[in-house]
Amino acid sequence: YIIYTSGTTGQPKGIVRDNGGHMVALKWTMENEFGVKPGEVFWAASDVGWVVGHSYIVYGPLLHGCTSILFEGKPVGTPDAGTYWRVIAEHGVVALFTAPTAFRAIKGQDPKGEFIAKYDLSKFRTLFLAGERADPETIKWAEQKLNVPVVDHWWQTETGSPMTINPAGLGLLPVKYGSPGVPMPGYDIRVLDDAGHEVQRGTLGNVVIKLPLPAGCLPTLWNADQRFRQAYLDEFPGFYKTADAGMVDEDGYLYVMARTDDIINVAGHRLSTGAMEEVLSAHPDVAECAVIGIADAMKGQVPLGFVVLNAGVTRDIGSIENEVVGLVRERIGPVAAFKTVVTIKRLPKTRSGKILRGTMQKIADKEEWTMPATIDDPVVLDEITKALKERGIGL
Repeated sequence: YIIYTSGTTGQPKGIVRDNGGHMVALKWTMENEFGVKPGEVFWAASDVGWVVGHSYIVYGPLLHGCTSILFEGKPVGTPDAGTYWRVIAEHGVVALFTAPTAFRAIKGQDPKGEFIAKYDLSKFRTLFLAGERADPETIKWAEQKLNVPVVDHWWQTETGSPMTINPAGLGLLPVKYGSPGVPMPGYDIRVLDDAGHEVQRGTLGNVVIKLPLPAGCLPTLWNADQRFRQAYLDEFPGFYKTADAGMVDEDGYLYVMARTDDIINVAGHRLSTGAMEEVLSAHPDVAECAVIGIADAMKGQVPLGFVVLNAGVTRDIGSIENEVVGLVRERIGPVAAFKTVVTIKRLPKTRSGKILRGTMQKIADKEEWTMPATIDDPVVLDEITKALKERGIGL
């Protein structure tokens, strides 16, 4: 089949998938990675048009002999923040796979998890999160409220199934918050500096996969072999470029900190926006957040934070913003030059739940930008533009 990537870069790419290797990969992952047996009920709360929907609503569960659930709606407001728990209870779901965005929305509407207690979740064993970086606060909240393992994992439209995961079927490893687990068979994951040299363990760099790619990955882009090579293979010869930045620790766990475009350079210091977002989301009043780098005449770039507050928060917004700035200064340090937070109603996202940081950055920097093809609600970008203007940013 051919599936187009969500196009956060503004130019979607047609990922080609051949059948044999993909079938083998998906069948193997269902039991070994997701820990689900034939005959059980598996639910990927995703969009069928997105790679997760292809791999884990349609092909994976059905190849493995599982019942697969198709769900249309949102995790909140259809009719309430207990929608997911109702579906799990009614259908005896053993494993749910969704985006961290969904859980941040639920946590924002039901911070105490009061809806969870209303449903029988006795068959529910494991929660899997992927699609956006799963911040530790969201994972801890889900662990405490659901009392099941919460497994973050990492992959791309291009790979078709997880590159790294904490494999529920093979035996769960110790959880490391902020890490989407360890490499799966066939994925020889390395971290390189911009010159293509491997960096030491624990050092931030470009996350790449040593060729050849394993079963299930793309062989090329539709009608664009040259673009395929340019996008993925040319920059680091002998490696596939994931375009994610991260590091591998001494135990072999991967940490994906940001897209390589989201590493910002503040006065010569390379800083991860993902690390700053982790701090923002630790504030008790914050439901969701995003950090982008904006142009600065003195420092090259400085970070700008956006926060969406939990439902029912009545405290002074200015005080909350000051506390968030203080948290970043305390945990990352003055070097981050993190001084500005803007409170907004919602973040702009693709239909698959990815935050459109690149578009937000262009708005803040007064650059030309095009409406991303996969945006969920275009009106959000007007709201962001207005909020920035009120603060004198991007005028």
